[in-house]
Amino acid sequence: MGNMKTNDRTANETARGISTTCVHAGEERQKEASSITDPIFCASTYTFANTAAVIEFIEKKLPREEYGRYGNPGEKVVERKLAALDGAEAAVLYSSGMAAVAGLLLAKLNSGDEVIFFDECYHRTREFCSKHMARFGVVTHQVPAGDYDAMEAAINKNTRLLVSESPTNPHLSVVDLERFAGLGRKHGVETLIDATLGTPYNVQPIGAGVDYVLHSATKYLGGHNDLLAGVIVGSEEQLAPVRKLRGITGAVNSPHNFYLLERGLKTFELRMQRHNANGQAVAEFLHEHPRIEKVYYPGLPSHPYHEIASRTMRGFGGLVTFLIKDADWRATADVVDRVQIPRIAPSLGGVESLIEQPLVMSYYEMPVEDRKRFGIPDNMIRLSCGIENTEDLVADLKQALQG
Repeated sequence: MGNMKTNDRTANETARGISTTCVHAGEERQKEASSITDPIFCASTYTFANTAAVIEFIEKKLPREEYGRYGNPGEKVVERKLAALDGAEAAVLYSSGMAAVAGLLLAKLNSGDEVIFFDECYHRTREFCSKHMARFGVVTHQVPAGDYDAMEAAINKNTRLLVSESPTNPHLSVVDLERFAGLGRKHGVETLIDATLGTPYNVQPIGAGVDYVLHSATKYLGGHNDLLAGVIVGSEEQLAPVRKLRGITGAVNSPHNFYLLERGLKTFELRMQRHNANGQAVAEFLHEHPRIEKVYYPGLPSHPYHEIASRTMRGFGGLVTFLIKDADWRATADVVDRVQIPRIAPSLGGVESLIEQPLVMSYYEMPVEDRKRFGIPDNMIRLSCGIENTEDLVADLKQALQG
């Protein structure tokens, strides 16, 4: 467990600047047909010249493809690139972020094992554990986000995994990664951080000693709201059973999505710089606006995790959550409906700004008591700032709040 030694290739790539890594990491310098871009391999299976070639492949474990469920050349390029960005040895790509976390949990947990979550983790991840892994005898505990004493108190001889997002969605609480990883090392328990909101640009959990990092690559990594993908990064050894199970379950992505994700990653640093700038500017504007009750954004000194975020993050991302003062859900919905640039939709991290009312979009059918327990009030808005011009986003919010 803990921080790992990277192989020579990954070490050389991560020693470069982020954009250089985004553009070149994981790729061969000279590609098929001398193309500057990696080709799309639309193959469900891969052929062998003769029986001797099959036997050689099996016995020597040759680095080539056999069947599409077990790998694709384009997939391997993107996995190497993502591992380099996170400073890890390896990455395993999936069809979505949920497929990735489900794949890890299924590979690592057995009947009688226990997993501990900070309770602001993505609600579908918690639901998968508490409702579905429970059917197979896995026990899930949830403790208050950021309460390390409560997390440690919940650890016992059956605990196998500690899980958190950082920052969390939608409250943007930030985990002290070294303290979190330290708990795992102290008790011999593996650790997982969902860094979808943080991204490899803003936060590096592997470097802090965390075992596994999850990204919904649908979000900032793909960056264009045009694909679904998920990835788990970590050490080669720890991810070997995860990769093997993925081949059995078939939770693989498509050749075209490998291409789109690789293409999106080329501009990752440039996009993140604008996402960070827009998020900070919008948060500061909202913090001073008389109609706003509260702003959740770790880049603001008023945020309870600002000190940890300032110490551990390069930037604070494009997601801003805020509460409309003295508003019921209808008055809050009116603000959402009045904006002209952000589109109303779930998800985040794309070039287009997106806005939603969590009560309506994600928690509409949840009982009121449960919504309150998870901190989802009627007057909450979640805004994912895209890469539009900052002044346009601010002006749009200003007019929407005048109503």
